[in-house]
Amino acid sequence: MPDSPSIDTPALPPELPIVPVRDAVVLPLTAAPLAVTRPKSVEAVHQALAGNRMLLLLLQTGDADEASLSDLKKVGTVALIRQLVRAPDGVRILVEGIARARAEFIQEEETILKALVKALPERVEKNVPVEAHLRRLRELADRALSLATGLSPEVRMQLAQLDDPLRMCYLLASLLDMKATDKQRLLEENDIEVKLAAVAQALTREIEVLELKGKIESEAQQEMSEAQRKYVLRQQLKAIQDELGEGEPETAELRRRLQAATLPEAVAKAVETEIDRLERMTSASPEYQMIRTYLDWVFDVPWNVATEDRLDLIEARRQLDEDHYDLDKVKDRIIEYLAVRKLKGDMKGPILCFVGPPGVGKTSLGQSIARAMTRKFVRISLGGVRDEAEIRGHRRTYIGSMPGRVVQALKQAGSINPVFMLDEIDKLAVGFQGDPAAALLEVLDPAQNSTFRDHYLEVVMDLSKVLFITTANQLGTVHPALLDRMEIIPLSGYTEEEKVHIARRYLILRQLAENGLPEGGVAIDDAALAHVISDYTREAGVRNLERQLGTIARKVAARIAQSSPGAPPPASEPTAVGPDDLAGYLGPARFKSDTEFRTSRPGVATGVAWTEAGGDVLFIEAALLPGGKGGVTLTGQLGSVMQESARAALSHIREHAEALGLDPNVFNQHDLHVHVPAGAIPKDGPSAGVTIATAIVSAARKVPVRSDVAMTGEITLSGLVLPVGGIREKSLAARRHGIKTFVLPKQNTADLEELPEEVRREMTFVPAETLDDVLKVAFAAE
Repeated sequence: MPDSPSIDTPALPPELPIVPVRDAVVLPLTAAPLAVTRPKSVEAVHQALAGNRMLLLLLQTGDADEASLSDLKKVGTVALIRQLVRAPDGVRILVEGIARARAEFIQEEETILKALVKALPERVEKNVPVEAHLRRLRELADRALSLATGLSPEVRMQLAQLDDPLRMCYLLASLLDMKATDKQRLLEENDIEVKLAAVAQALTREIEVLELKGKIESEAQQEMSEAQRKYVLRQQLKAIQDELGEGEPETAELRRRLQAATLPEAVAKAVETEIDRLERMTSASPEYQMIRTYLDWVFDVPWNVATEDRLDLIEARRQLDEDHYDLDKVKDRIIEYLAVRKLKGDMKGPILCFVGPPGVGKTSLGQSIARAMTRKFVRISLGGVRDEAEIRGHRRTYIGSMPGRVVQALKQAGSINPVFMLDEIDKLAVGFQGDPAAALLEVLDPAQNSTFRDHYLEVVMDLSKVLFITTANQLGTVHPALLDRMEIIPLSGYTEEEKVHIARRYLILRQLAENGLPEGGVAIDDAALAHVISDYTREAGVRNLERQLGTIARKVAARIAQSSPGAPPPASEPTAVGPDDLAGYLGPARFKSDTEFRTSRPGVATGVAWTEAGGDVLFIEAALLPGGKGGVTLTGQLGSVMQESARAALSHIREHAEALGLDPNVFNQHDLHVHVPAGAIPKDGPSAGVTIATAIVSAARKVPVRSDVAMTGEITLSGLVLPVGGIREKSLAARRHGIKTFVLPKQNTADLEELPEEVRREMTFVPAETLDDVLKVAFAAE
């Protein structure tokens, strides 16, 4: 039987404008709407309308906004524009495919793509195999039409009357949900039997989907709520994906993650149980997402992922010395830990507590330790935390529950042996949600934290490999049981010499870099640094010192920038800053030594206090008011302990008035007023006892106390001087105020060994056992 053309190919012009089409193929003998928005394609439509209304539609394989020649298929469809509607972003056209053609040569002009076109006529040999394919297509089409809904009667009638295999093939392909690449292969194929078989295969797949859809719909005919409707839609999607081989249960992915993860046996068993529960419930269940979130958290915890410690002690010490000046005690403790870890591999991590005033480098020291050991570093701020669940996590019964900060920090670190910095542990608060300090008892106990349980995860977690470092400004507010679990390492304030070294090695370089100045761009001599430390800062740490140095660097940067507006700052000589230049950068000096002025009158004694901000000097004043009857007035926001110290000092002085060279009746005929400036700051503690006693004796004798003497110590009714704490901080504070002689309890003499050499060299330390020892120094000749 001879071949006969199945499409009457019209005469095609030798050149046609091209419209690239993404994700769609218009087949011959079919009509389709197209949205044309790209400028070159819109121009191609206008040129076609101005001529024979013909376009060459080519499939674009890439996702680029502008099609390149390499992205275009060569075989396409010549289409006739039937309708055009203008739109804000381009035009909307209705095209009818009239012939298959090949782009022999594509020319890219500035505003349009054109192609030399060669027609590709299609001929069909009507033989037995073709007739068999055609009949099978009719049967499949009838089956699909009986299952499908929404098709117009005209389509049904057109399919029933078709007798041309090629027309039947293209019409069914345009109605089916075939991929653009499959339609392109159908367009490029020359063998009619292959085309018919491909359409039949796609139609068979569509029938299976329709049958499955009908089966699901028949099982859900009852009236459904909104939640049930969503469930059916999900089941439909799941069934369709399973039939098409395009989906799998979510639990299969979880089981693969479980096999790939190296979880402890107990944790793996708990995960397996939760996955089994997940399989038995629908995804619309509220608990489904809670279990899914729980499993994600379990998989994210690094159960067996550990970083390798650097056990090179010399290199670790070099790293610590490079990052921090002095702090030898802390550095020695870390080196000791690494040494023991090197000899005994399964050593548990210590619980260290850095205690000291602000600005001495507690937090940055933790980062330095992590770098020295090549461990991950995580900081957890505990200031103001008042909920126990912040530490141990929430129970999973609550909506929005999540693990505690310990588990979250482990996930952030990505290893089971990081360095944890628990910052401001003395700022923990107690609320109605529980005591977070009590929740830390298990975390910070080396004997218990290997079996730590988070309330959310509810599985045993080993925290013994974590190196916990806590920081505090003072220990008075820390839970006693928690304090017992930690190794206390005090960090005292710095001397002026140490601050100069720290400024030279770290602070100046950092501020120059932060303010856009080159290294060596500002030259601050030692005398200027000493003036900044003594006259503009009065602190135990170096935080305010760094702020002042930053102010100098900013003002230098501003001068350089203003001298070269609109251009990069020129390379120039370093800006020299001397003592006489400081007023221009920082203003007038903020602190001046007024000890001699404050103690120039009788009844004033210089004491020293130990606060969470370091040491400070107190000027305690006493006055005897005539016409009184022995009353006592205490002002300056004194705490109960400090008030009791004042009363004990007065009682001892009244009892031993004659031995102290005082008139025994002076305290019966006068009222005593003791005042401790500054009155707006609360004060408490027993260490000001000897200072109060000295001020009272000075007021009674009407003889001023030496201006270069400061003292500390608790006094008893019998006149004994008892030991106190914070000798290092108090000594440094006294030195900052120009004190030359420091009286301290004799039992605190051993604490002097911790003082820097320059402090012991410049100051005289006098141990005292009784109040008489103190008074001998306080009233001696200058």
